[in-house]
Amino acid sequence: MTSVPFAARLAALCAAACAAAALPAAAQTVYRIVGPDGKVTFSDRAPDAQTAPDIANGRRSSGGGGGSSLPYELQQIATRFPVVLYTGSDCAPCASARNLLIGRGVPFTERTVSTNEDIDALQRLSGSTSLPFGTIGSQQLSGFSDVEWAQYLDAAGYPRQSQLPPTYRRPPAAPLVAAKPAAAPAPGAARAPAPPPAPASAPSPAPGTRTPANPAGIQF
Repeated sequence: MTSVPFAARLAALCAAACAAAALPAAAQTVYRIVGPDGKVTFSDRAPDAQTAPDIANGRRSSGGGGGSSLPYELQQIATRFPVVLYTGSDCAPCASARNLLIGRGVPFTERTVSTNEDIDALQRLSGSTSLPFGTIGSQQLSGFSDVEWAQYLDAAGYPRQSQLPPTYRRPPAAPLVAAKPAAAPAPGAARAPAPPPAPASAPSPAPGTRTPANPAGIQF
């Protein structure tokens, strides 16, 4: 079976897109659909609710609800190649990595490393305790080099200019290891009352002393 060169396939897709855009206004809407594997197809059928459509006339659909949802193409990239940044306090390279991601409009999750538990978890995850540490999909990046990080972001398909909507809000940084809440007593569990103090015993009478129980003071 003869394989079709990538350039020919791309030209065919562009031709189909141009033909769809040239349809008269009364013609049926053509949908441009990007699959999970990145494959682009065109159809006159609206995709189901599980697939977000990108209509050929240029409108974008966005995942999630509200005005802070990501553009569809960016959401697809972030789903396939999620970015996680691990940082520490007073770490200048960590701030540089964070600024690079924010400047490019890369949606990312930040995890802070500040406790012994965090350090142990980072050691298990990356094999070292150096910061910053980042992951782009399955790719791991130790330390920070703007050139290296930019190359991997480019390879993943992240745009070089931010495409985030103005209403987008970056999630706050969270500890790598969630803090464990203090154990609370079970509901309804009451403390057992302390036992009452033992009564003081009366001193034994001296030998020969008369008592109500021994009025004669008889001594054996």
